[in-house]
Amino acid sequence: MTQPSTSTPSPRQPPDATIPDYAAIKQRQQATWASGDFAIIGVTLQIVGESLAEAADVRAGERVIDIAAGNGNATLAAARRFARVTSTDYVPALLDKGRARAAAEGLTVEFREADAEALPFYDGSFDVALSTFGVMFTPDHPRCAGEMMRVVRGGGRIGIASWTPEGFIGQLFKTVGRHVPPPAGLVSPAMWGKEDYLRQLFGKEAASIRAQPKMFNFRYASGAHMIQVFRDYYGPVHKAFAALDPAGQQALEQDMLALLDRHNTAGDNSLVVPAEYLEAVIIKRTPEVLH
Repeated sequence: MTQPSTSTPSPRQPPDATIPDYAAIKQRQQATWASGDFAIIGVTLQIVGESLAEAADVRAGERVIDIAAGNGNATLAAARRFARVTSTDYVPALLDKGRARAAAEGLTVEFREADAEALPFYDGSFDVALSTFGVMFTPDHPRCAGEMMRVVRGGGRIGIASWTPEGFIGQLFKTVGRHVPPPAGLVSPAMWGKEDYLRQLFGKEAASIRAQPKMFNFRYASGAHMIQVFRDYYGPVHKAFAALDPAGQQALEQDMLALLDRHNTAGDNSLVVPAEYLEAVIIKRTPEVLH
């Protein structure tokens, strides 16, 4: 049986690609997600975890891993369905939030600090792997996809929820990126929200890929309210504002307000922003099919 993964550069990088310094990027990302308090926003996304657990047909007694679990939305959804859940993330503070939520509901969950690109588990350890807005933020997409496939048994399922490039969060990434550019050579996280990209990442080892665009509604008192919450608690936005001088911060805030105004469906007295994401379920081929 293959040993748990150790971190090495992805073997699938195109030969002519500019290979980013993944170790440095990951260190920066880890600090980003540890900043603010993502759990404040994360708990509002619980419905996505419930939907994904249903789409992946999580069943009682199955071994389920939640990868890049954050504060545990898919973790709790699977545990509520009486699965045997291992919740993983590389930010210990977020695992602590998930641990507190599980304890409050009396749910039995194993929490484990782990890098989504180097999971410390043997091949085929799980029946199901889940990730809600988590693995999409790994810097080395092919390596992460390979790790998800590796730890799931043949015939097992991978369920992923990812923001789309065209949706609100995809547009927010682009807006922030115009003010604070991402590292050179890094593929946008929102590519995970494209079905053809998932087929590129998982296709060889997938018996089937089923993907469906869905909507999540962000609900806040106003555009200014949502920006303040994201500025205080959502790591990528929190760090972006911190990297700018006062004039830059004002310019980013104005661009974010304009984006929210364009997407707000609630009128002048509230804020409801539909954000498109892709819900995908990938079935891993059995060893017999692979050979």
